[in-house]
Amino acid sequence: MRISKKTQYGLRAMVYLASIFDEGEVCCLREISKKENISFDYLEKIISRLEKNKLLKSKRGVKGGYCLSRSPNKIKVGEIIKVLEETMAPVKCVSVEKNYHCPRKKVCKTITVWKKVQDNLISTLNSITLADLINK
Repeated sequence: MRISKKTQYGLRAMVYLASIFDEGEVCCLREISKKENISFDYLEKIISRLEKNKLLKSKRGVKGGYCLSRSPNKIKVGEIIKVLEETMAPVKCVSVEKNYHCPRKKVCKTITVWKKVQDNLISTLNSITLADLINK
């Protein structure tokens, strides 16, 4: 599995917000964009997706911006990646893509390897919180 730039940037933005987390405080996109060296327009799309999936909250207005929807120790890296990546499957045959049926699924001897890789990846990502990353 390759992690996309979108996910790398999204995780960096979330870590930045976690590092300045204070209940109710918001941070504008321009600040995140500048501090993390991420294109503002691209970041806007990423942040929108994170907000739609309830990982971020927004505040409108002159002093508006974004903040984490919950404490950094309650947001897992796996949640963020799941929102931003289309799949966490290392190969197509273990993905949950609609309309994909592997013709070798019943006779494949390697599918257990790919399922194990996927399960371990998801387990590892879900064992790490934003708090873990900012406390390093």
